Amino acid sequence: MRNIDDLIEDGGEISVGAEDGNSCVAVATDAHNVIAMLVRREGETLSALLRRLDRAISKFFDDGNVIDEVYGAD
Repeated sequence: MRNIDDLIEDGGEISVGAEDGNSCVAVATDAHNVIAMLVRREGETLSALLRRLDRAISKFFDDGNVIDEVYGAD
């Protein structure tokens, strides 16, 4: 999960937990912005969720697009 590693190495962080009524959300932030907020899908393993988060971080690094599955902006 190279993109998660790069994000953390650059001072960003990720968290996994309950958020706004969802039992499991993975969130990635850099020093200034939310990069991605992904809701864990039914039957999705934690490692699969983290792989999706890694891809969402890559998308942000590539084109600045934020993926927000919690509040609907993607």
